[in-house]
Amino acid sequence: MLHLDDIASHDELFEWTGRLLTQVIEPLTRGETAHYTPYDWRARRFGPPLPVPPAPVVVVEGVGAGRRALRPYLAQLLWMELPYEDSWTRGRSRDGEEQREFWDGWVGAELKHFADDPSRPFADLLIQQCGKGYEVLSGPAGTIGPDQPFTQGDDPSAMC
Repeated sequence: MLHLDDIASHDELFEWTGRLLTQVIEPLTRGETAHYTPYDWRARRFGPPLPVPPAPVVVVEGVGAGRRALRPYLAQLLWMELPYEDSWTRGRSRDGEEQREFWDGWVGAELKHFADDPSRPFADLLIQQCGKGYEVLSGPAGTIGPDQPFTQGDDPSAMC
Protein backbone atom coordinates (compact mmCIF):
# COMPACT_ATOMS: atom_id res chain seq x y z
CA MET A 1 0.00 0.00 0.00
CA LEU A 2 1.22 3.46 -0.86
CA HIS A 3 -0.04 6.37 1.24
CA LEU A 4 -0.24 9.68 -0.60
CA ASP A 5 0.72 11.38 2.67
CA ASP A 6 4.20 10.01 1.87
CA ILE A 7 4.17 11.62 -1.59
CA ALA A 8 2.70 15.03 -0.74
CA SER A 9 4.61 17.66 1.22
CA HIS A 10 4.03 20.99 2.91
CA ASP A 11 5.11 22.71 -0.31
CA GLU A 12 3.20 20.36 -2.63
CA LEU A 13 -0.13 19.48 -1.10
CA PHE A 14 -1.53 18.49 -4.50
CA GLU A 15 1.30 19.25 -6.94
CA TRP A 16 2.92 15.83 -6.54
CA THR A 17 1.46 14.04 -9.57
CA GLY A 18 4.70 14.14 -11.59
CA ARG A 19 6.71 12.69 -8.70
CA LEU A 20 4.19 9.87 -8.19
CA LEU A 21 4.19 9.03 -11.90
CA THR A 22 7.99 9.11 -12.19
CA GLN A 23 8.90 7.38 -8.93
CA VAL A 24 6.07 4.84 -8.65
CA ILE A 25 3.60 4.38 -11.49
CA GLU A 26 5.96 4.36 -14.47
CA PRO A 27 8.36 1.77 -12.99
CA LEU A 28 5.45 -0.43 -11.90
CA THR A 29 3.89 -0.31 -15.37
CA ARG A 30 7.21 -1.63 -16.72
CA GLY A 31 7.15 -4.45 -14.13
CA GLU A 32 10.05 -2.89 -12.21
CA THR A 33 10.36 -2.19 -8.50
CA ALA A 34 9.48 1.43 -7.86
CA HIS A 35 11.31 3.61 -5.34
CA TYR A 36 9.74 6.67 -3.75
CA THR A 37 11.08 9.11 -1.19
CA PRO A 38 8.57 9.40 1.68
CA TYR A 39 7.96 12.81 3.17
CA ASP A 40 8.46 13.35 6.91
CA TRP A 41 5.76 15.82 7.96
CA ARG A 42 7.44 16.72 11.24
CA ALA A 43 11.01 17.10 9.91
CA ARG A 44 9.65 18.74 6.72
CA ARG A 45 11.94 16.84 4.37
CA PHE A 46 11.97 13.77 2.15
CA GLY A 47 13.62 10.64 3.49
CA PRO A 48 15.59 7.84 1.88
CA PRO A 49 13.94 5.90 -0.95
CA LEU A 50 11.63 2.99 -0.14
CA PRO A 51 10.81 0.17 -2.55
CA VAL A 52 7.39 -0.72 -3.94
CA PRO A 53 7.74 -4.10 -5.63
CA PRO A 54 5.53 -4.90 -8.61
CA ALA A 55 2.41 -6.78 -7.53
CA PRO A 56 -0.93 -7.79 -9.02
CA VAL A 57 -2.53 -5.04 -6.91
CA VAL A 58 -0.94 -1.91 -5.46
CA VAL A 59 -3.30 0.16 -3.34
CA VAL A 60 -2.76 3.92 -3.53
CA GLU A 61 -4.55 5.54 -0.60
CA GLY A 62 -5.24 9.18 0.02
CA VAL A 63 -6.80 12.41 -1.12
CA GLY A 64 -6.09 12.91 -4.79
CA ALA A 65 -5.70 9.24 -5.72
CA GLY A 66 -8.62 9.57 -8.13
CA ARG A 67 -7.36 12.67 -9.92
CA ARG A 68 -7.70 13.00 -13.67
CA ALA A 69 -3.99 12.36 -14.40
CA LEU A 70 -3.99 9.09 -12.43
CA ARG A 71 -7.32 7.57 -13.48
CA PRO A 72 -5.88 5.92 -16.63
CA TYR A 73 -3.64 3.82 -14.35
CA LEU A 74 -6.37 2.76 -11.89
CA ALA A 75 -8.07 -0.61 -11.99
CA GLN A 76 -10.70 0.61 -9.52
CA LEU A 77 -11.43 3.88 -7.75
CA LEU A 78 -12.96 3.62 -4.28
CA TRP A 79 -14.40 6.72 -2.63
CA MET A 80 -14.76 6.92 1.15
CA GLU A 81 -18.00 8.74 1.92
CA LEU A 82 -17.19 11.00 4.86
CA PRO A 83 -18.23 14.59 5.45
CA TYR A 84 -15.29 16.96 5.03
CA GLU A 85 -15.66 18.28 8.57
CA ASP A 86 -15.40 14.76 10.02
CA SER A 87 -12.23 13.96 8.10
CA TRP A 88 -10.67 17.31 8.97
CA THR A 89 -11.51 16.76 12.65
CA ARG A 90 -9.91 13.30 12.55
CA GLY A 91 -6.80 14.72 10.91
CA ARG A 92 -6.45 17.56 13.38
CA SER A 93 -6.90 15.14 16.27
CA ARG A 94 -4.32 12.73 14.82
CA ASP A 95 -1.71 15.41 14.06
CA GLY A 96 -2.13 17.58 17.16
CA GLU A 97 -1.24 21.19 17.76
CA GLU A 98 2.12 20.79 16.03
CA GLN A 99 0.38 20.55 12.64
CA ARG A 100 -2.35 23.17 13.25
CA GLU A 101 -0.90 25.54 10.67
CA PHE A 102 -0.82 22.75 8.12
CA TRP A 103 -4.51 21.96 8.64
CA ASP A 104 -5.44 25.63 8.30
CA GLY A 105 -3.93 25.56 4.81
CA TRP A 106 -5.11 22.04 3.95
CA VAL A 107 -8.83 22.79 4.20
CA GLY A 108 -8.79 25.38 1.42
CA ALA A 109 -6.34 23.39 -0.71
CA GLU A 110 -8.49 20.25 -0.55
CA LEU A 111 -11.67 22.13 -1.46
CA LYS A 112 -9.91 23.78 -4.41
CA HIS A 113 -8.45 20.46 -5.56
CA PHE A 114 -11.86 18.76 -5.72
CA ALA A 115 -13.51 21.80 -7.30
CA ASP A 116 -10.90 21.69 -10.09
CA ASP A 117 -10.56 17.91 -10.40
CA PRO A 118 -13.42 15.96 -8.77
CA SER A 119 -12.89 12.27 -8.04
CA ARG A 120 -16.21 11.05 -6.63
CA PRO A 121 -18.08 11.07 -9.97
CA PHE A 122 -15.55 8.53 -11.26
CA ALA A 123 -15.68 6.17 -8.26
CA ASP A 124 -16.40 2.53 -9.00
CA LEU A 125 -17.40 1.92 -5.38
CA LEU A 126 -18.52 4.12 -2.49
CA ILE A 127 -17.47 3.06 1.00
CA GLN A 128 -19.55 4.34 3.90
CA GLN A 129 -18.90 3.92 7.59
CA CYS A 130 -22.06 2.70 9.28
CA GLY A 131 -22.38 1.79 12.93
CA LYS A 132 -19.78 -0.90 13.55
CA GLY A 133 -18.60 -1.46 10.00
CA TYR A 134 -18.68 -0.30 6.44
CA GLU A 135 -21.17 -0.46 3.62
CA VAL A 136 -19.92 -0.87 0.06
CA LEU A 137 -22.15 0.61 -2.61
CA SER A 138 -21.90 0.94 -6.36
CA GLY A 139 -20.28 4.21 -7.33
CA PRO A 140 -21.37 6.78 -9.88
CA ALA A 141 -18.72 5.78 -12.47
CA GLY A 142 -20.31 4.93 -15.76
CA THR A 143 -23.63 6.53 -14.85
CA ILE A 144 -22.88 9.91 -16.42
CA GLY A 145 -24.80 10.31 -19.62
CA PRO A 146 -27.36 12.47 -21.39
CA ASP A 147 -29.91 11.88 -18.62
CA GLN A 148 -27.46 12.65 -15.79
CA PRO A 149 -25.54 15.91 -16.07
CA PHE A 150 -21.97 15.99 -14.84
CA THR A 151 -22.64 18.06 -11.74
CA GLN A 152 -21.87 15.64 -8.94
CA GLY A 153 -19.25 17.05 -6.65
CA ASP A 154 -17.19 15.38 -4.00
CA ASP A 155 -19.58 16.08 -1.13
CA PRO A 156 -20.86 12.84 0.34
CA SER A 157 -24.55 12.14 0.29
CA ALA A 158 -26.39 10.91 3.36
CA MET A 159 -26.90 7.26 2.47
CA CYS A 160 -26.39 5.47 5.82
